Amino acid sequence: MLKKFIGDRAFYKRVVAIVLPLILQNTVTNVVSLLDTIMVGSVGTEHMSAVAIANQLIFIFNLCIFGGMSGAGIFTAQFSGQRNHEGVRHTFRFKMYTAFAVLAVALTIFLTNGTNLLSSYITEGDGAGDLVKTLHYSENYLKIMLVGLPAFALTQVYSGTLRETGETKLPMFASIAAVLTNLVMNYILIFGKLGLPAMGCEGAAIATVISRFVELGIVVVVSHRHKSDYPFLIGVYRSLKIPVRLVKSIIIKGAPLLANEALWSTGVAMLNQNYSLRGPTIMAAMSISSTIVNIFNVVFMSMGNAIAIMVGQELGSGELKRARDVDNKLIFITVASCGVMGALLFLFSPIIPQFYQTTEEIRALATNFIRVSACFMPLFACCHASYFTLRSGGKSVITFIFDSGWMWVIVYPISYILVHFTTLSILPLYISIQCIDVFKATLGLTLVAKGIWVNNLVGERKEEALPEGK
Repeated sequence: MLKKFIGDRAFYKRVVAIVLPLILQNTVTNVVSLLDTIMVGSVGTEHMSAVAIANQLIFIFNLCIFGGMSGAGIFTAQFSGQRNHEGVRHTFRFKMYTAFAVLAVALTIFLTNGTNLLSSYITEGDGAGDLVKTLHYSENYLKIMLVGLPAFALTQVYSGTLRETGETKLPMFASIAAVLTNLVMNYILIFGKLGLPAMGCEGAAIATVISRFVELGIVVVVSHRHKSDYPFLIGVYRSLKIPVRLVKSIIIKGAPLLANEALWSTGVAMLNQNYSLRGPTIMAAMSISSTIVNIFNVVFMSMGNAIAIMVGQELGSGELKRARDVDNKLIFITVASCGVMGALLFLFSPIIPQFYQTTEEIRALATNFIRVSACFMPLFACCHASYFTLRSGGKSVITFIFDSGWMWVIVYPISYILVHFTTLSILPLYISIQCIDVFKATLGLTLVAKGIWVNNLVGERKEEALPEGK
């Protein structure tokens, strides 16, 4: 029985090689994000709330980019398992087209309707002046962040493809360089060092934009200078054509994933908007708690990528039985490790919020949010692992129902009812919503166990000649 969930040394060596760079990358990113929010919060609660609100919209964009890449990413991993570099080349081009399309839609929406979207998160607080300031800072922060969206989108095209082919180190180094740049520039621009004016949350936005372009530059320059290590880049721009049959296949598998990420992230933003109706301190407290929780979430977030890569490659190479075996072991590692991370998070929950220069009410509320998230972390890990398992085999319609369908049919309506038709305070309300995922985790494990996701989408391996030139 244990052999079903426990692997040998070679298995864990492979897992570590893929996951460790992702964990390091995500940990550094989230620790710097923590320091960012502490710095912004020290300028004023309005600045911190403004950043938290604007980032709800940026969050939707980021996940739409992720969803747009996901369909092609399934094929990338399976082509990589075949060592079919031409196939990977085609999926890379598809991602590029998708990135530009999502970017165009996002910029249009944010530029024409950004103020209305931001204002929906601002509820009556201690005074009209505070509300006006928060909205003003939020608008300025969002406008600056829009400049960095193209860099973020293109970085995901390169980094996502590199990870799906098993290369996790270059994206890690690029990301670490970017977040360290972000940290230094934040300190300079938020507080006005080196003779520059103190810019508050606007300085934080400028620092983020600069770091986005630093990350993009590193990934693009290094990968193209070492094309022999990344064969799919050889001749990748000599043609922008993609086989029509592959385009159709990617769209069939990918459209539900893009729709899923768009609807799920919008659902999360709307869920937070529901929470914000319980008082003006909610968004600030949730910003603190989510930043801290994300540091501890790096394990199951990174394991999701490991499932997509390792299981996808096994499926692409035709090793269907081994794909199931690998998946069982990866899910077990994910849930077990997150039990440990959840315990550590609960232990540290009262400590980290004290570093924020904000009100005691906000710090106490953030601590309680963190404790709830810590208790539910293994459950979230189970849902996350199930999602990536189903996705690796191309079951995009099922993942759509499992993820965004669950959010909009189950979670959001219940949250709306509890917020508008009960007098529950924010903490029991928050706990009630998290409990719903018990049923989602049960559903996910049932679907995984049935093996409906065990599919080879790319057929038999075909030998190819690499294109000449650069």
